[in-house]
Amino acid sequence: MKITATDALLVIDAQNDFCEGGALAVQGGAGIMPLINRLAERFDAVIATQDWHTPDQISFASNHEGRAPFTEIDVAYGRQMLWPDHCLQGTPGADFHPDVAPAVVKALAVVRKGYNPAVDSYSGFFENDHRTATGLAGLLRDRGVTRVFLCGLAYDYCVRFTAEDAVREGFEAVVIEDACRAIAEETAAAAKASFAALGVVEVAAERLL
Repeated sequence: MKITATDALLVIDAQNDFCEGGALAVQGGAGIMPLINRLAERFDAVIATQDWHTPDQISFASNHEGRAPFTEIDVAYGRQMLWPDHCLQGTPGADFHPDVAPAVVKALAVVRKGYNPAVDSYSGFFENDHRTATGLAGLLRDRGVTRVFLCGLAYDYCVRFTAEDAVREGFEAVVIEDACRAIAEETAAAAKASFAALGVVEVAAERLL
């Protein structure tokens, strides 16, 4: 698979809180950071996304009395999973993992998401209301990007929703499977089925290195 000038690498939420020892750790999260760096070397355009929450974020279970993390509630824009507090603005947990520093330094932009306390945000393109845009699509179009490659955390949430929205926004989307990690098997299977239905391609990193 040949990488061209119209391709971009999206590094999704490669943050401390999503890695071992973090508030919402994804098993094996830290281990993919060196691979992400190697992939970033191959792309002219690299963009990183970053969860950037306030303490009163609607998706934090701590803001809903009697509710536990990993349960769902109804909010104005539909069903919302409740999470442990994570990626609070300006905290070490929100920082990019130190092992992914080369990719982040190369990034032409960092797209912060989830900073509106009333709406969570998984996708790098839209908040969870599916209406509020982050500006990522416009940035990619301005650079002439037609295809995006995705890596990072977590495969079954932020990578998934970003890939789905990429297709809806008219981009080709390629998920680099072994440069992602998932939260749970069930949701990972749902992501894989969604990718197949939408035409999102999945590849191994070795095809790009």
